[in-house]
Amino acid sequence: MKLIVDSGSTKADWIAIDDNGKVMFTTQTLGLNPEILDKHEIIDRLNDRFDILQNKKNATHLFFYGAGCGTDRMKLFLSQVFKEYFPNAIVVVEEDTYAAVFATTPKGEKAIVSILGTGSNCSYFDGKILEQRVQSLGYIIMDDCSGNVFGKRLIRKYYFNKMPKELASVLEKEYDVDPDYIKNKLYKEPNPNAYLATFAKFLIQNKDHEFCKKIIFKEMKSFIKNYILQFENCREVPVHFVGSIAFYLKDELAEIFEKYELKLGTVLRRPIDGLIAYHVANNN
Repeated sequence: MKLIVDSGSTKADWIAIDDNGKVMFTTQTLGLNPEILDKHEIIDRLNDRFDILQNKKNATHLFFYGAGCGTDRMKLFLSQVFKEYFPNAIVVVEEDTYAAVFATTPKGEKAIVSILGTGSNCSYFDGKILEQRVQSLGYIIMDDCSGNVFGKRLIRKYYFNKMPKELASVLEKEYDVDPDYIKNKLYKEPNPNAYLATFAKFLIQNKDHEFCKKIIFKEMKSFIKNYILQFENCREVPVHFVGSIAFYLKDELAEIFEKYELKLGTVLRRPIDGLIAYHVANNN
């Protein structure tokens, strides 16, 4: 049994397949970002799902693609946790960008592949090798145009009294904006980046409001300038996206791409289905 996992900071999609690619079960855990979780928190999240717990000795392979796995140190840490938990499995840990690449470039074509979800990143794929020129320093100072950055922008606007009153009223009805509650979520509880990203739903739902529209396009411009334009051939190849932010703001991406003369490629909410086809085709 092969386990294929696509993990962000918020959630992780799991699919178990047999050697012929037939789905045996699917499940979902909370995100397994090794940058913000320790070993015990990761194991607790695995144990919380019956299918995973019951089949941990049956897994022969684990292909894990996750946020926070961009450095050798984090890959090694997570590999060791998984090897202990899945004792009979060959474990492969890669950063989440590889999941996006395999899902959006099935024939190995050249492309720029970006992720816009709870966090964000951008890489160039030449058909064989993945090149990432910007090393992410995490959600506190990077992650342009991501869900957690949108959350920061909204909370700041609200607390600096720069949000239109009609929108602030809606925000207060949909979210707990008590300062003690927010500070507890940010500084006392795990996954503050995932908490911030919950506010992106509000921004997307109100994306036609001029206030929200300005935030969205400002962040998209920042992502294009800081990430996409770093590649000299960015206007010669398609730019693919994976992630809920990109998926629900596809029209806005298309609009701003036209202004920058960029080619918008495939936009997927989740890469997991493409990963099944990739692993079956490559017999690994």
